[in-house]
Amino acid sequence: MITSNENEKLKTIRKLARRRERERSGLFVAEGEDLVEAAEEAGAAAEFVLVAGVDVEPELLDRVSALGSGTRVVGVYRQAFSEPGGDLSLYLHGVGDPGNVGTAIRSAHALCDGPVVLGPGCADPYSPKAVRASMGSVFARPPARSEAGEPAGNLVALDGGAEQALGELELDPPVVVCVGAEREGLPPELLERAVASARIPIRDGGPDSLNAAIAATVALYELGHRMRRP
Repeated sequence: MITSNENEKLKTIRKLARRRERERSGLFVAEGEDLVEAAEEAGAAAEFVLVAGVDVEPELLDRVSALGSGTRVVGVYRQAFSEPGGDLSLYLHGVGDPGNVGTAIRSAHALCDGPVVLGPGCADPYSPKAVRASMGSVFARPPARSEAGEPAGNLVALDGGAEQALGELELDPPVVVCVGAEREGLPPELLERAVASARIPIRDGGPDSLNAAIAATVALYELGHRMRRP
């Protein structure tokens, strides 16, 4: 059992709190029994797993935990990335909140056959907050990266100012739902490439907009439903 705070595995967990170290090493941390179980179910091999009271003294594991309440199990895994594709997928541009990125990965896993494609300015999908928000979907459906900054396919740009409502679209696959940051939206060059721009109707008296992850979830559900209709 690990009894020293200077143990190399504990040092590795502490280092992986930093994005630069995650990018350098290609590793990331998953905390909690649910995430470790999700990794096992997805066939993701752990570099190592530490269980409090079994592999390490509980107070030492608490010290390296990113959770306010500590944790009973921590796993370290190697990052994985998918290739863009699928009949329906999601592209994020400039979505800097890791919680939104993780939630979008979970929604894409649930609602479409393609991955989340991460464009410029997106949060690290393997940050602790994003991994937790994905609820294990980051293992089952890893994100993809767009080196060119724009995905390939029939692009549907979510735009709150668009005249056309999302439910009015009729598109052939592959369809890529494009979502930008809540304030900045999508860049002009991507809007020009899109085959359609559409808005999510919001009732009178409601908020001006939805956050990126919620907007993406609604769009994937709506378009996926329409694409499955005979």
